[in-house]
Amino acid sequence: MDTDTSYWRPNWDTPATVECCITTRRGGSSAGPYGSNNMATHVGDQPAAVARNRSALQAKLGIAHIQWLQQVHGADVCAAQPAAAPPAADGCFTRAAGLACCVLTADCLPILVCDRQGSQVAALHAGWRGLAGGIIAAGLSTFAGSGAGLLAYLGPAIGPSRFEVGGEVLQACLAAARNAAHRCAIEAAFSSGGARPGHYYADLYALARAELRALGVDDIAGGGHCTYSESASFYSYRREARTGRMASLIWLTEVNGSRG
Repeated sequence: MDTDTSYWRPNWDTPATVECCITTRRGGSSAGPYGSNNMATHVGDQPAAVARNRSALQAKLGIAHIQWLQQVHGADVCAAQPAAAPPAADGCFTRAAGLACCVLTADCLPILVCDRQGSQVAALHAGWRGLAGGIIAAGLSTFAGSGAGLLAYLGPAIGPSRFEVGGEVLQACLAAARNAAHRCAIEAAFSSGGARPGHYYADLYALARAELRALGVDDIAGGGHCTYSESASFYSYRREARTGRMASLIWLTEVNGSRG
């Protein structure tokens, strides 16, 4: 395990050609509410500081290119392109080596996906709107074959005891149910007892697992953090509206035996 606290490599049993990394809020150049390893350009941080943070990450990981996105809480997933300007999308995928798929989060759920052959990877940004809108299905549709041939990792997100939502969120998620079993799993991901009448606590991890399983993906890792509670490691938009973002990346080191 790397000793650098600015990022960690998830404990995830991936094929040998697949690498992944998730940054923390530590060890960067940003100051103030963005302290100190902010990866986002859209939150009000100094552009030079963000550029240094991104450059340092890329150098540490030895990645040729990172596909950054303009995330809009939608369900569009694009093909990553070397040196491409950030497209408006909430996920990207690639079959090319040395090109990292990346999403930014600060309470929403980052989902990393690869196939068992280690020939394709994808990164998805899944807040409740994305989950209800089909971001997972859109991401999985870029892979050949069924969900049984895929592996998924759930990165750090706001925990179920901190994510209070209104009834409209429950209804939007229920409307996206694929079958009766999926609907039951969605209902179980919401618990009553919110601080405000008509509100619930929502479990993003449970919602993502329910959707992945409904689509045939059973090999699911991760999902044990709370960005709101773990303030030393993670940014949280709900905790501090003016804050930075973590990056979750996945990439291929080889394609057909050729080094990336």
